Amino acid sequence: MAESTATFAHNLAKAEEYRAVLKVQGIQNMINGEHVAAVSGKTFDNHTPIDNTFVCRVAEGDAADIDLACNAAAAAFPAWRDLPSKTRRNLLYRVAELIEENAEEIAILESLDTGQPIRFMRVAAVRAAANFRFFADRVDQAKAGDAMPADGNQMNYSIRTPIGPVGVITPWNTPFMLSTWKIAPALAAGCTVVHKPAELSPITAMRLSELFLEAGIAPGVVNLVNGFGETAGKALTKHDAIKAIAFVGETTTGSHIMRQGAATLKRVHFELGGKNPVIVFADADLDRALDAAIFMKYSLNGERCTSSSRLLVARSIYEDFTDRLAARVAKIRVGNPLDPATEVGPLIHTTHWDKVNRYVDLGVEEGAIKACGGGRPEGLEAGNYINPTFFKHASNKMRIAHEEVFGPYLISIPFDTEDEALEIANSVRYGLTAYIWTKDITRALNVAHKVEAGMVWVNSQNVRHLPAPFGGVKYSGVGRDGGDYSFDFYMETKNIAIAMGNHKITQLGMG
Repeated sequence: MAESTATFAHNLAKAEEYRAVLKVQGIQNMINGEHVAAVSGKTFDNHTPIDNTFVCRVAEGDAADIDLACNAAAAAFPAWRDLPSKTRRNLLYRVAELIEENAEEIAILESLDTGQPIRFMRVAAVRAAANFRFFADRVDQAKAGDAMPADGNQMNYSIRTPIGPVGVITPWNTPFMLSTWKIAPALAAGCTVVHKPAELSPITAMRLSELFLEAGIAPGVVNLVNGFGETAGKALTKHDAIKAIAFVGETTTGSHIMRQGAATLKRVHFELGGKNPVIVFADADLDRALDAAIFMKYSLNGERCTSSSRLLVARSIYEDFTDRLAARVAKIRVGNPLDPATEVGPLIHTTHWDKVNRYVDLGVEEGAIKACGGGRPEGLEAGNYINPTFFKHASNKMRIAHEEVFGPYLISIPFDTEDEALEIANSVRYGLTAYIWTKDITRALNVAHKVEAGMVWVNSQNVRHLPAPFGGVKYSGVGRDGGDYSFDFYMETKNIAIAMGNHKITQLGMG
């Protein structure tokens, strides 16, 4: 306990130190290697969700700033594309090293900016470094294509080439790590980047852009423009120089981006919303299933697209399992995210707090049983804190069973048969992940194959394997990240055919 208290005090002191610098310097855009104000001179205020106090002013970029950034990315592209693979690989290794060297600062800034508990942000910073190392190791592989045996007088082979400058638009939940998921493979592929972070979490995006320069990556290869989706984001998705858009965020925004990029035939990759089921059968290891269900819903403040937000439990074990879960949820430690003992911190913004709490009221109105949660914890009224919420005996007809809440909010539904569990699981418009708990391997495979989700974990929480495809189906996304799947997005496949001899060429105009 004494060690935890000392660490909390240290984190608070460092956060105040960083705040003092941010308050004076603010956050600017990073275009062609230079910190620059918005062309318009406009700024917007950034506040911490811990107590909603002012942190710093942020450059409010718009179409003019996006144009400068896109032109810088286009100018830097040929040299970055043609850089020897070993050089590019070493630069990405250096980025990983710098992230690790600055992991404490990154974690504290992330907690200050987003309200995410420091215990998870320290892990996220390490994972961000791992993202760069993983794709650095695959720089040579990125260009690899296929060789096809000669067919008569023709030999064919294919190569992959970087698509060009790309736009990366990232969300406010764990923004540093999610930015690296997109930017690391783009750079490994040979693309240049214009990054538009969420306006609610701009701090670590600036820090990442600085680390790129410190690592020796040339100016213009990665550019940063802060601003709002309706202005900066829209301009990025429509810009002629940008060949693809990688977006992580809300489903409706994804559909807007797809429309906006259609005129310039942009390639898009979307990681969108989820209403993911965790299905617990009676024969499961119930202790482990309980731990995983709680972790996958309430970690990261419940603000994660892969969270298991619908708990489907076999009726024979439903009451005991959900009673045990409710007792655990009621004991989740809510508090300052800089405290290493905190398990759930404040939500990102007051408007998001209002949204999540409205779903607490809606659950009661719809007739589900609120086992715990809702409202502000005593003593934490200044920040965007909400008591972790759990509803029992929800119905699949209720809105709370179909709409994404994106907070520490879980609903549970009993089921009688495997077919009924699948019917409930597949009844929503989303299809990102699913979690299945059973000791019956035949049942596990059957459900895993039939559940409508891009990713399925059996007897496990979300354990990310970087070479594996990451993405959803239905309204949860378009395309896949991870390993070669990322290169398929950031690169074009080019076929080259070489004549092996003087094959017949039909002659025209010979009279």
